[in-house]
Amino acid sequence: MSRLVSIHKGLDIRLQGLAEKQLKILPNSRIICISPLDFHGLNPKLLVKEGDSVKIGDPLFFDKTNEALQFVTPASGTVKSIIRGEKRKILQVLIETSENQEYKNGSAEDVSKLSSEELKTKMLACGLWPFIKQRPIDVIADQNQEPKAIFVSAFDSSPLAPDYNFILEGRQEDLQTGFNALCKLTKGKVHLNIDAKNDSALFSNIKGVEINKFAGKHPAGNVGTQIHHIDPINKGEYIWTINIQDLVIIGNYFNTGKLNARRTIALSGSEVSEPQYYNVLIGSNLDGILKGKVKGNHVRFISGNVLTGDQKQQNDYLGYYHNQITVIPEGDNYKFFLTKGWLGLGFDKFSNSRLFPTFLVPKSKQFVLDTNTNGEERAFVVTGELERVFPFDIFPMQLVKAAMTKDIDGMENLGIYEVAPEDFALCEYVCTTKINIQDEIRKGLDIVAEECL
Repeated sequence: MSRLVSIHKGLDIRLQGLAEKQLKILPNSRIICISPLDFHGLNPKLLVKEGDSVKIGDPLFFDKTNEALQFVTPASGTVKSIIRGEKRKILQVLIETSENQEYKNGSAEDVSKLSSEELKTKMLACGLWPFIKQRPIDVIADQNQEPKAIFVSAFDSSPLAPDYNFILEGRQEDLQTGFNALCKLTKGKVHLNIDAKNDSALFSNIKGVEINKFAGKHPAGNVGTQIHHIDPINKGEYIWTINIQDLVIIGNYFNTGKLNARRTIALSGSEVSEPQYYNVLIGSNLDGILKGKVKGNHVRFISGNVLTGDQKQQNDYLGYYHNQITVIPEGDNYKFFLTKGWLGLGFDKFSNSRLFPTFLVPKSKQFVLDTNTNGEERAFVVTGELERVFPFDIFPMQLVKAAMTKDIDGMENLGIYEVAPEDFALCEYVCTTKINIQDEIRKGLDIVAEECL
């Protein structure tokens, strides 16, 4: 029996440029990039060198601290180059794709006939395991830990988010196989969390899972919010999570025996001339997606959404976990305080408070927002802003301060094990201090992981 959870805190940032429900399948990018930087805490060891030929599913590198954890190429071709940074740190592995794509030998598997250990071994060897992440710490899941539950969010509530009901239409079989695999990986429950306002048979007919409905503003679609309201994490406990598009990739692999590492992304934002959906390969070059579709020259390219995504250049590559590309105006200009600044009337401004008269306009109105922070870093004082958008039974300001001061006891007592940086994205947006709150939470999580786990 499903339950309904209503989220009363949060904020929907109404941006222009929502992707229209039109899908275009793009050919493979000429260059594909797999970056170890997309996997927090990874210590990579290369298995290939420049000039090597690779097939789809061949391993490129593994984690030195967990040698069973392999990262594979989503396309066949030649290792074009290996980009390194300071101290020879591996930044990118670039694959020049071949015209005819070849797959590493594999075969379809009946998930129901595999044991939990056999399933883990299979997923580790074929490069599917990096899709699964764990709380606490928000890193790739440790296959040696026992999760008390697995959570999958079937909707995204972030600004200009993709619609998974549209993206996954017709993928029922792969989706069910993916959930069957998850049920093998835990003795606890597998939670499928859906949007109460946009229920569909695609998700409600999934078998073997507990279905929960969530209603409310962003971050209702964040898996961290869902975990907090359904099955909170205590010290010593683990919960695994996975994006629903990645789950379909896993299901498709076991149904076909081939790694199909393509996902549908939403190209969105006010500076996109034709916002719509594109089916691309993981790690694709952004230029092939964006060329001819951007209105202006002075814009910010974001792999992901505006709250948690990564800043990119047009010739960069799609992030490993991202299902969205957003293009908005760059905000590196000064604003005259009498017109566009803090004394302006603000008829074109979006605000969480009632500072500007736009709170009177219909909720359907959308805004063009840039990246300007409208001020420099300032004192971190009690304002109550964070608490209004943070739907956890946690004191957000106190937790951030504990992370900034490296107060381990304080972080543990205030609930650091329940959160990830993305859970504080709205706090960072509304906070007048201009502090990079997500970075501070990540640093706090790293300290706790090193000292306490």
